[in-house]
Amino acid sequence: MVKRAAPINIEQPHALSGIELADLCEAAESAIIDGGGFGWLKPPPRKTLEAFWNGVLLVPDKTLFVGRVDARLAGSAILTRFPRNNEAQRHTGNISNIFVAPWARGRGLARGLVRACELFARKQGITFINLDVRATQAAAVRLYESLDYTRWGENQNYAIVEGKPVVGFYYTKRLKTHPKRNTSHLRSQNNLNDIVSSY
Repeated sequence: MVKRAAPINIEQPHALSGIELADLCEAAESAIIDGGGFGWLKPPPRKTLEAFWNGVLLVPDKTLFVGRVDARLAGSAILTRFPRNNEAQRHTGNISNIFVAPWARGRGLARGLVRACELFARKQGITFINLDVRATQAAAVRLYESLDYTRWGENQNYAIVEGKPVVGFYYTKRLKTHPKRNTSHLRSQNNLNDIVSSY
């Protein structure tokens, strides 16, 4: 008997249930321990993580995307837009806090999260996406470069890990326009997943 792969979904939540928040915190903790914890070097107290996720949902210029494997939250990405009074950079967005729990990797979840950010950014009139990553996170570097992100700079003192400086890479991407594609139905989680998979 062939075992079927667990289904994955990309969603844009406007609120998180207690179970979803616990799943996301647990996934983040495991990613941090594995070395991909978007800034944290060791898991912070659970209340700190809970406050972080709940805070993201309250910030108007931040949009949270989560990845689900077999109904369990296993990763996230955050798209940040500049405030409306910053006219010079209103067409620029930043993707951050991308992670996938170790147990959920290899299923295309990270790629789907990045694509969801890009799709939503286009809908918001964003033309350019920027992001940065530690050079030691080889899988993330391969992912971004496979999605046509251009590395434009390096910082030799990007981070300090175990007392040693770590190089950071900076990436940018100009989003292509799809004038014939209707994305007005992004709010539907199922439709979002279908659209992301088509890009």
